[in-house]
This record gives sequence, C-alpha cells and structure tokens, in this order.
Amino acid sequence: MLAKHLRKILVGTAVLGTLVGGYGALVAPNMRSAHAVPAVAMPAQSASTPVGAALLPDFTAIVEREGGAVVNVSVSGTMKTAMTGLPQLDPNDPFYDFFRRFQPGNPDGQYQTHGLGSGFIVSAEGIILTNAHVVTDANEVTVKLTDRREFKAKVLGIDKATDVAVLKIDAKDLPTVKLGNPQQSRVGEWVVAIGAPFGFENSVTAGIISAKARSLPDSGYIPFLQTDVAINPGNSGGPLFNMRGEVIGINSQIYSRNGGYQGLSFAIPIDIALKIQQQLVEHGKVSRGRLGVMIQEVNQSLAVSFGLPKPEGALVSSVEPGSPAEKAGVEVGDVILKFNGKEVASSGELPPLVADLAPGSHATLEVWRKGQSKALTVSLGEASLAQSATNEKSADPGRLGLAVRPLTPNEKSEVHSSAGLLVENVGGPAARAGVRPGDVILAVNGSPVESAEQLRLLTGKAGKTIALLIQRGETRLFVPLNIG
Repeated sequence: MLAKHLRKILVGTAVLGTLVGGYGALVAPNMRSAHAVPAVAMPAQSASTPVGAALLPDFTAIVEREGGAVVNVSVSGTMKTAMTGLPQLDPNDPFYDFFRRFQPGNPDGQYQTHGLGSGFIVSAEGIILTNAHVVTDANEVTVKLTDRREFKAKVLGIDKATDVAVLKIDAKDLPTVKLGNPQQSRVGEWVVAIGAPFGFENSVTAGIISAKARSLPDSGYIPFLQTDVAINPGNSGGPLFNMRGEVIGINSQIYSRNGGYQGLSFAIPIDIALKIQQQLVEHGKVSRGRLGVMIQEVNQSLAVSFGLPKPEGALVSSVEPGSPAEKAGVEVGDVILKFNGKEVASSGELPPLVADLAPGSHATLEVWRKGQSKALTVSLGEASLAQSATNEKSADPGRLGLAVRPLTPNEKSEVHSSAGLLVENVGGPAARAGVRPGDVILAVNGSPVESAEQLRLLTGKAGKTIALLIQRGETRLFVPLNIG
C-alpha cells in the first residue's frame, strides 16, 4: 500500500555526528510591489545551435543578482537521552548516581545537536525568513552570509502551523531579495532554488512548478506550490525564485520513500509567509480566524448525492457545538461553495481563507443545502494553538449490504448524537465504499436515522447514489454509496 511506504519529510536540517539530533521539523500588507526586473533572456539561436538548446533558460543572471541575499542557517542545542543498557532508576534512588557514572557519553544524558538550513534576507536591516522547523528548540542560531561573515541571530518568532520563522541579525545595508506574487505564477513555468543541501553552501537547482494550491496532511493553512526542483536536507527555509528573479516561495517539504529528493518538493507561498512575518514582528504571535467545522472533499458520487452540478466546494461533515459556524446556521451536509465571494473549488482552499482573517471578522458564506444555494453570515472566532443493545434486532437493508442496530443511550452519549445506527456487519456496496463494522451511521442524504426501517425507507427513496454521514472514532465523514 502506497500510504505505508510514502513518508513526509521535513527537509530543514542535516543531521550531523553520532547520537546527534537534527532540527527538522493572500498578499501581505507589507509586500513590496514587483520590481521592474527583466525576465531572464533565452539564448540566441544560431545556425549551429540545436533547436532544443535554444529553448533552455539561463539562470546565471538570477544567481548573480539575488544569490547574495541567500544565507546559511546553522543551529545548535541539546537533546536529552535516557540511559541505555543500565537500570532505569528514579533520580531520587540512592543508586542513580552510581549507575549514571557508567553511562556512555555524557553521564547526564545530554548530547550536543547541530543542524543546517537556509534562509533569505527580506530587509536591509537584518530581517531573515526561514522555516520554523529549522530553528525550533535551538539554543543558538548562526547566520552565515555569502561573503563569509557570520552573525548570531535572534529568533523574533516562530509559527509552527505554517512552518515560518523570522530571524534578526545585527547588520545594516544588507542585500535583499525581490518579492513576487505567487498568485500570478503558472503551472509549468521555470523556478530556481538556492540553498545548502547536505551542507553544500549556495547550491542552485532548477525545475518547474508542478501544481498550485496543494493541501498536505497537518498543513491545512498552506496552499503549497508543488515543484520538481531538487530539494534535500539543508535546503529548507531557502527561497524559490521565478524567472524574473522574484521570490515566490519558501522551500519547506518533500515527499520521499528514502528521505531524499524524489521529484516532489513543496514551497510556502511568499505572500502567506509575509503576513506571518508581519504578525510575528508586531505582536510576537499569529492570530487566525476560526469557523469551527470539519470538512472533506466533494467527489463525483457525493456531488450526485447532494444534487450539485459538479464536484466542488467543501463538504461540512461536523459542526462544533457553540462554534461560529453553528451560531451562523451552518449544518452538517452543507457544501461551502464561496467564502467572502471567493469560490471554494476544493476543500483545501477553505482553511487558508478562514485563517487569513482576524478573529472577530465577519464573513459571508454561500452554501449548498438541499438542492439550492443559501447565504450565511458568520463572525469568526480565534483558532487555538493546538484544536447495552435495545430490543430491536439487527437488520440487513439489502441494497446497502449493512447489518445495523440502533445505538444504546450510552453509545449516543459517546458519539454526541440523539440518533444513529451501529454497523455490526458490512458487505456489498457499503463494503466497497469503505464502511466498516463499528462505524455509526448518523444520517442518509442529510436525514438523521434512528432505526433500520428508517434506513430502508430513505434508501428506497434515493436514486442510484446516496451519501451516508458516518462517525468513526472522533471523526465524522460522508461516504458516497453507489446502489444502482
């Protein structure tokens, strides 16, 4: 199974030495307007030049012009390691000090750690952007410029949710990068990265933008730029340039089976990073808007179930009690099509739009409910840093392939629902759709279910596709079933 072998790698810091820990893992108001920098010229074609070669870009001008503003970031700290091969004793035990003396390495279990990353200067007064995972938990951060000068850096702020960190060094009249607008970038255009992969300083790699607005696990606030630029440990925090020599992203993550680059690299759009920078510099923290819903993607089957013309939007699978969404009238089964007038083509586009607004802001939602659109107004909250059987027998609604029974009062309390059916056995269409024993069916096409007979009736009235609202553990999700 691909998911078992595919690992997400934060590529921030190269691990050095034995027993050494590595430090891995919207347009901003202060974004400077695009500078009038000419695009990199293509080589002139001559009679002796192959046609293919004439189409290849030349990156030398970008590197010469912008490379001086790219820095290397080295970090050091300590890591605690439990005593190995010796009895695990309480520190208050009288024999603890005796055995501690025989612990290999540092007797206190403290080991010095070192790591490397990259960054780039955005202010001539010494403001530097890098990744949060490069400097998190570092005791000391050192910035090295291309002219070999080194400075101790102060960490002005870290935002782990977006993996952005802001550093400050005591220097003036420094070279700075030019900032571009990633919203204007296009899939297929050339991009260039500069960084220190595996500690090789000022290395340059190039490729194209493979996709935009990628949503990655545990990174819901960022619509990543996906590229095929070679990125490896040590590149994290470095800039991603377009062909005009403008930074459009911060290189942050890769997907890999072996821990090294395999053609999938992801960069944080610079407009998002600059908004984070502004909040960290001004307030020392980042505040984000909060809606209070769980959402999922709308596929073709779900679109048919809800009567949508096409698969789009963010399907609401759960509404947090007392949340801004509940107060605004958002319901489970709503499909959010627009947020503040901006179309939500996929579920991954909604979290960054919500997070970009300050807590207390008012926003408009266009939702699809029971075959028609509806407008709602919501006042956003603030996102936190973290966020026995009854007498009725089981029945088997044949069209679905499910054996179910009503929930007991205790089970209803556990799932926080006044209705629902526990799945005891599954086969047929339900099994093919991914329904499992132990799942709780809460609703069919938006209608709550309390009995097997009710499930039969709702299934009989449905067409060829229905949508089951399922609770699995702490998660609620819609499962489309093709029963044609």
